[in-house]
Amino acid sequence: MRVLHLTHQYLPEKVGGVELYTHWLARAQVARGHDVAVFYRASASGTGCVHRTDAGIDVWQATDGVLTASRRFLSTFYSPHLLECFVTVLDEFKPEFVHVQHLMGLPYAIIETLIKRGIPYMVTLHDFWWQCANAQLLTNYSQELCQGPQPSFHNCARCALARAGGYWQVGAWALAPLLAWRNRLLTRVLHAAAALVASTPFVLQWYAAHHALSERLHLLPLGMPWPEKLPARQREANGRVRFLYVGGLSYQKGLHVVLEAFRGLPPEAELWIAGDEQADPDYVALLRSMATANVRFLGRLTREAVWAVLVDADVVVVPALWYETFSFLISEAFAARKPVLASRIGALADRVNDGVDGMLLPPGDVAAWRKSMQGLLESPDKIEILRSGVGTQLSMDEHVDDLDEILNGVLVTSSSARGVSVS
Repeated sequence: MRVLHLTHQYLPEKVGGVELYTHWLARAQVARGHDVAVFYRASASGTGCVHRTDAGIDVWQATDGVLTASRRFLSTFYSPHLLECFVTVLDEFKPEFVHVQHLMGLPYAIIETLIKRGIPYMVTLHDFWWQCANAQLLTNYSQELCQGPQPSFHNCARCALARAGGYWQVGAWALAPLLAWRNRLLTRVLHAAAALVASTPFVLQWYAAHHALSERLHLLPLGMPWPEKLPARQREANGRVRFLYVGGLSYQKGLHVVLEAFRGLPPEAELWIAGDEQADPDYVALLRSMATANVRFLGRLTREAVWAVLVDADVVVVPALWYETFSFLISEAFAARKPVLASRIGALADRVNDGVDGMLLPPGDVAAWRKSMQGLLESPDKIEILRSGVGTQLSMDEHVDDLDEILNGVLVTSSSARGVSVS
């Protein structure tokens, strides 16, 4: 099978859940004998369409100027160079199937091209960008949860203008129609997809209620590659409990809630924080100003270092304030047999079994987070009880098995529709 992955950004320039998943999946498919390619947009001055080979994967990097928030948004409507580069990839690679990981910063015309050429595609719903231009269902003007676009789209316009520093009452009337047009285009993308993949029940149910076609939605948890063997760690006899966070350092991740909660804990509690401190320097400065002596910032870690700090941790924290759609950190924590404290919100409530392999806490509730962590300090046996409840996690090979079932069904249906025999 010839599979092309389409994504908004990729390694090594950007390292996040979508980028890592795309890379892991592409490598697993290459290992199974598939021909695999990745097309993505990079942020750089000028234009370009560069091909390279990475671990058996054909990678095309398209550039069309330095990405700003406004340019990323407007690219949905028009970007002839990116479309031209994508057409070149189609002509040279000749994919049988396209797996859309993300379309942010890429033109809708790419999907029109796939439809015209009769190339089936599938979309994995990694976030809420297909309905929310902010992608996170968290408003820029109040940092509150949002339920999606209102019919007038004035709430979306207000959010976009707040991000740009504008005054929403003045400009919302002009921007709302453009946001409505954007959503009509992206809804067409979902309706024309051969399959839509949601990684958790929350994501599936949300999209089913927001214009996705239910009969094309598939519930498919994401897998990831695991180390062959992780060393066990004996808990320290001094009663010290080490909490760990790994991931993005931005407001919606809720780390300021944990840091505020830590101010009331004794020195036996430690908090290690790993993440790229350059992505949001202002927020990181706030975190550092809140940190006590028992908080340690580790910076951005390699994959090997992530597993090493997981081994050294006792409990992993996921204090998100937005509707996470999966959380690879929870998968990693469970693979290392570490219990998780997570916000009771969105997909996190699908992934953590409260009182079994972790605890679910009210998002943003400093007192509740402090009480929960204090409870683990006072009764460390609870950590071992929760640790014993951690189950096995889906490997990338198992995930690809499940994904192949969907892909094979899509190809059979597509071939039948074109009158092509598939034996």
